[in-house]
Amino acid sequence: MTIPDGGETVDLFEPLMVSEDAPARASLNELVLELAQASAAFNSGLPASTAEALADLVRAVNCYYSNLIEGHDTHPIDIERAMRNDYSTDPKKRNLQLEAGAHIAVQQWIDKDGLTEPPTAPASIIELHRRIYRQAPPEFLCIKDPKTDEQIRVAPGELRTRYVQVGRHIAISPGAAPRFLERMHKAYSLPGKIESILAAACAHHRLLWVHPFLDGNGRVARLMSYAMLRRALDTRGLWSVARGLARREADYKKHLAACDNPRLGDRDGRGALSEAALAAFTGFFLRICIDQVKFMDSLMRPDRLHRRILIWAKEDIHAGALPPRSDAVLKAVLYQGQIERGDIRAILGASERTARRVTSALLTAGALSSASTRAPLKLAFPAKHAGRWMPGLFPERDE
Repeated sequence: MTIPDGGETVDLFEPLMVSEDAPARASLNELVLELAQASAAFNSGLPASTAEALADLVRAVNCYYSNLIEGHDTHPIDIERAMRNDYSTDPKKRNLQLEAGAHIAVQQWIDKDGLTEPPTAPASIIELHRRIYRQAPPEFLCIKDPKTDEQIRVAPGELRTRYVQVGRHIAISPGAAPRFLERMHKAYSLPGKIESILAAACAHHRLLWVHPFLDGNGRVARLMSYAMLRRALDTRGLWSVARGLARREADYKKHLAACDNPRLGDRDGRGALSEAALAAFTGFFLRICIDQVKFMDSLMRPDRLHRRILIWAKEDIHAGALPPRSDAVLKAVLYQGQIERGDIRAILGASERTARRVTSALLTAGALSSASTRAPLKLAFPAKHAGRWMPGLFPERDE
């Protein structure tokens, strides 16, 4: 197949970064520093065992909101069920669960340092797409051409071979995409924390402008930016920019569309596209990140979190859903980070049989987790309890 190449030159999507002499650059630098400080403070305040459990929940949250932006609503409770191979009998819901499971797997791969090259490297971008779509249901691997109604197959990890239009934006020719991706990677391989954090926002739009794939560009862009922020800030996956973008979806898409606009006069940078629009989107993106870090920090304040969890436990004990004194075990885990199974009998002041019964009940409820039958017990953050433990993280829904 001959892939159409219009011969476009890479200056068509300049500037790729907000320049140092841009009017907005000083305020953007201040936002970067505020984000770095907030993220570092939040990260340092969480014990390792708590952070690990929280990251598992945030993956489901990130997946939920990223897919919601694309019009696919799969609640984190259903996402967690998919991770346990517990799928709905409804074919539509099952397909959404399979899609979500693939997204979670990609983020886990990122979190385990699966990216051997920087997130903006063309090979990384292609691999993100391949991993998102390689396990997708067949129904999600076909899109309809809006002009011809032709059904077109989306090939995992393959760049598009035809022209596309997104809203008013007509993307570059398919043959030009590889050289534009190479230019992106070169432009975003910058030293320094400020530049690398700014790049996470700027690259987000420029990848969407290139639109290298037939479908899935939004998901890839959000995962790419997630990976860039994770490297620049050592976020440990403890907060989700996708949540903030989804909650302000109209503004998000308005900013992205504005970044497609051409340069507006001599005071609007030196490239073909508007630097002022890119700066406005970058500021929007950074404020979203700061809001999400602060939101998660407020949820995870030890005194407030412990109180919410222990109130939940007492209510479940009163309702007969948990054995008496289960809250004592939870309290020990909350204050110590983890406990050995052999310590539970002493905590309860009860028999070995009672200790096993309480342990089993808390594991079944999802409040605790353990790597094996002999491993220490740690706090877990199941989606089904998030409404009580971490209110506002995502919309509530009965399990």
